[in-house]
Amino acid sequence: MEIDRKLLILYGSQTGTAQDVADKVYREAKRRHFSARVTALDSYDISNLIQEKLVIFVCSTSGQGDPPDNMKLFWRFILRKNLPVNSLSQLSYAMLGLGDSAYQKFNFVAKKLYKRLQQLGADNLLPVALADDQHDLGPDAVIYPWLDSLWKKVLNIYPLPPGREIISSTIRPPSRFTATFLDNTAPYPDLDNYRIGKHSNTAPGQSNPFYAKMTSNERVTSHDHFQDVRLIRFDISNSNISYSPGDVVVIMPQNSLETVTEFINHMKLKDDNFFHIQQQDLDIELPGMLPQPCSVQYLVQHYLDINSVPRRSFFELLSYFADNELEKEKLEEFCTAEGQEELYTYCNRVRRSILEVLQDFPHTSANIPFEYLFDLIPVLQPRSFSIASSQKMYPDEIHVLMAVVTYKTKMFKPRLGVCSTWLAGMSTGTIVPLWVKKGTIAFPTDPACPVVMVGPGTGCAPFRSFIQERTVAGTGGNTLYFGCRNKDYDYYCQDEWTALVDKGLLNLITAFSRDQDDKIYVQHKILESKLMLWNILENGGWFYVAGNAKRMPDDVKDAVKQVIMECGSKSEDEAEQYIHKLEQCRRYQAETWS
Repeated sequence: MEIDRKLLILYGSQTGTAQDVADKVYREAKRRHFSARVTALDSYDISNLIQEKLVIFVCSTSGQGDPPDNMKLFWRFILRKNLPVNSLSQLSYAMLGLGDSAYQKFNFVAKKLYKRLQQLGADNLLPVALADDQHDLGPDAVIYPWLDSLWKKVLNIYPLPPGREIISSTIRPPSRFTATFLDNTAPYPDLDNYRIGKHSNTAPGQSNPFYAKMTSNERVTSHDHFQDVRLIRFDISNSNISYSPGDVVVIMPQNSLETVTEFINHMKLKDDNFFHIQQQDLDIELPGMLPQPCSVQYLVQHYLDINSVPRRSFFELLSYFADNELEKEKLEEFCTAEGQEELYTYCNRVRRSILEVLQDFPHTSANIPFEYLFDLIPVLQPRSFSIASSQKMYPDEIHVLMAVVTYKTKMFKPRLGVCSTWLAGMSTGTIVPLWVKKGTIAFPTDPACPVVMVGPGTGCAPFRSFIQERTVAGTGGNTLYFGCRNKDYDYYCQDEWTALVDKGLLNLITAFSRDQDDKIYVQHKILESKLMLWNILENGGWFYVAGNAKRMPDDVKDAVKQVIMECGSKSEDEAEQYIHKLEQCRRYQAETWS
């Protein structure tokens, strides 16, 4: 009797890394003659899971231990308490988690799902693997050894069919899609206005964003300050968008025209050529965000993430097109275990982009067939920003407080954030595709609850939303710890905050770290105002912290612990337990990012 060699790969991906790994698992499964399918968790009909025999899960963790957007429905279902304990007893599975140990809930989703599948009777093939962005060699340090172990285990259970061998890794896998260029004399759609004006009656989402007009783009740091921070306003009239403090606006960016032109010229493409793509494999769906037909210009500007730092799988696929001896040797070296330190130095350490790598390998990139661009280059991902306005104060607007990302490495050109650079360079009246999703923090609805917010830098964005929400209703009891470098350079929203202080609606405590010899941060100000903070916590107050995930959230938590120990006469263990109880009832919440 022939063994049913079906393999399902399910992924939950926020930034595209988990999808990239899932696609690699799919390619490797095909080399081993499995009937394989790869799909996002929320695109999979979960009722079929009880029939599956072999499933590989690749799951990232976003925010504060939250599942990615494309696995939220699956997550809610699989955690239901009424599921029978033996409902997945026929299932064998493996779990790879992608996370960042700079966050407190490192790889929380993969760990919890791994245990939950065990509880439902599934058989784990391997211990859960936890990849870490903070590792010297990045997540690949865990991914590749895990893949080796996975295939050994899987082939023990599902050996190769008689007479078959693993397809050699030297044979190029087929492309995901086929592409056909169209006759240039045919009439083509105006892609500048693709989807604009096609709004449905449902709330906008990734598949149907609202095209909002930018109404202002104000720099809120002084022009002689090194950091450019913008307060940007969007008009969302007639959008069906509603939001609350703590929610997030998601923006679909575009690549800069400079890098788009560079890419098209380097790849010897024509920007105004139109093409159709077709499925090569019926299990892989066509990308829904691309118009058909599509122009090369639209593809490169809106879809291909040409400015991202390539992953190891990029070099593995690129090496198939190398016929120049020097380039082939270097690419193959990058794909070996021994070459990972050199690859990390070449790529990740200096944040070299896909475009720059292709320029470094001109002979190889000249050999890439057009349809393989969809396999080589990941999809441009949307960017999320905490909403910095209240819909009660601004019914038809969304505000974003955004730092423009620019930094130097050993590369000649400075590194630029794709989305922030694009938005900062826009003039008012420009149309931007966006939608709103629930954030990771939730504020109390009781106006009697005192609230303490710690928001250095752009971390103050969600608190501006909440403070506006409350002050529209004349509600006080709001304390904001705001921190920045200098009072005269990067004190965002100063006039707004001080006006609320004058009205008795806001207690504002500022920390300007560089305005004196000793650096003063928000955690120092927390200790200075310890009695006030202790009284607020003891009287049912809620505590929030938002901002950069490097050290600030832990430093703030340590300061709060110190306050509890000193003012509450508690031991360190008792203070930690006090904070833990606050977290359990959501009276201590954090929203951090790296």
